Amino acid sequence: MTIANRKRVFGDKIAFKSLSCAPVNELGVVYLFGVLHETFDFKIESIQSGYPDCLARRKVGNNRWEEVRFSDLYKVCENFFGEPRKSASSHRVYRTPWKGDPRVNIQNDKGKAKAYQVKQVLLAIEKLEVNHGHKK
Repeated sequence: MTIANRKRVFGDKIAFKSLSCAPVNELGVVYLFGVLHETFDFKIESIQSGYPDCLARRKVGNNRWEEVRFSDLYKVCENFFGEPRKSASSHRVYRTPWKGDPRVNIQNDKGKAKAYQVKQVLLAIEKLEVNHGHKK
């Protein structure tokens, strides 16, 4: 099958910022991360095909930047989803107004936020804003 004959796959219609359809693959999620970077005051440092596919940093002082930390991610989660419904030593699980994905379950990895969990949180915030009219 040639590329011209291949069917394209689209996510659900969302009309969110510059996206007309929800992402259906990792590349789309990386793009979404880039779209939302200003919302969370992140700067995208690199995008690549290997792990991690997207690195972000936030400004912490004059000419000082750091990787996105777990503490940053849980503050964002509490802002959008409230207190965690479950909190263990390294995990925090938040309630969402829907069942299933995207879930909001984050884990402290030596003080850093796991990249795939940051993506899940961004997708959950997007879904919250688009489908439930939530803005913070």
